[in-house]
Amino acid sequence: MAKKKTEIPKYGTIMLKGIQYYRTRIMDADGKQVSLYAATCEELYEKQLEARRQVEEIVFHRQHPTVAEYCEKWLLMQSAKVTAATLRGYTADMKNYIIKPLGEMYMEEVTADDIRLALVPLSKKSEGLYSKVNMLLKCVFYSAERSRILQCNPCVGISGKGGKAAKKKEALTDQQVEVLLDTVKGLPPHLFIVLGLYSGLRREEILALQWDCVFLDEPTPYISVRRAWRTEHNRPVISTTLKTKAARRDIPIPKCLVDCLREVKETSVSEYVICDSNGEALSASQFQRVWQYVVVRSTQARNYYKYVNGQSIKYTVTPSLGMTQKNNPKIQYTLDFHVTPHLLRHTYITNLLYSGVDPKTVQYLAGHENSKTTMDIYAKVKYNKPEELFGVVNGAFRQATDD
Repeated sequence: MAKKKTEIPKYGTIMLKGIQYYRTRIMDADGKQVSLYAATCEELYEKQLEARRQVEEIVFHRQHPTVAEYCEKWLLMQSAKVTAATLRGYTADMKNYIIKPLGEMYMEEVTADDIRLALVPLSKKSEGLYSKVNMLLKCVFYSAERSRILQCNPCVGISGKGGKAAKKKEALTDQQVEVLLDTVKGLPPHLFIVLGLYSGLRREEILALQWDCVFLDEPTPYISVRRAWRTEHNRPVISTTLKTKAARRDIPIPKCLVDCLREVKETSVSEYVICDSNGEALSASQFQRVWQYVVVRSTQARNYYKYVNGQSIKYTVTPSLGMTQKNNPKIQYTLDFHVTPHLLRHTYITNLLYSGVDPKTVQYLAGHENSKTTMDIYAKVKYNKPEELFGVVNGAFRQATDD
């Protein structure tokens, strides 16, 4: 059977720079008219068909996006609200745990079972990561539901609990604090550690702290938290956007910290309390090098690799307390406990609660927006001492005993 001959429509012509072209107009995906030009009717007809196909495809994907496409759109919408570092974190987690298992599916095809299956690998990860990915999934699908892309939201009824519980975080003891301060005395991380232990500032608050927010000559010396440190491409970015509204606070500081800050200020030529050799805020890699002074003095096990006959062989070395480093005898292993920058802040909050400071006051000093964060620490501190609760319990049930 002979193939039916395609009828080429007749198009109008237009002269451009002395040359005649055929022209037609079509509506693009946004409803705007777009002109198409060609030297022949056949060529223009092919262009018109291809343009219409592309428009139909764009319209279809707008109405029926895949999970990967809508995640990309959602991230673009969030870029105006969150910091660059937060956006990078969202992007990485979406790519690894949402787009990888669900990305090629259309949004309306995803079921609650698909969501649960995507969360299965995360059950072996940390509780924090599980909660974060769960939050991202719900944000994406609830946003699609509000945009009327979905009629039925598959995230409804999905539990937010899962993942491995984080290890119990213990504050440093007074003896450990003393050992830590003796270890870093005269070393680059000393001021950072003193600020963390005696003001409870977050890492980003310490590294953004400037002398105009340190009031040492007031009747009650204090630090005013007004700036936060972040990095983009390893470069420091100091902004007035804090973690939460509650992070903006004035913190009275003890004499030991006042004396330390006075000593540093006398020789400082920078506007930053902690700075590099040029007087600028530290970059991410510079801070890592500063903190490495603490890491190399701990007895934490270290993994090393060496090549034998072309093969990489891993071996573990666990230093003993009091030993010195083989390649650098000046470095002595004096820390038999784990220390992180955040643990300094946790120790500060715990010490306030141990001293009987009201939890609401601690919440303000710590810059916690949610009182639950403070109360969780408070409960561990107050109710984890049976010897102190013995009298309280006996007093509560004395009447029942007497009867």
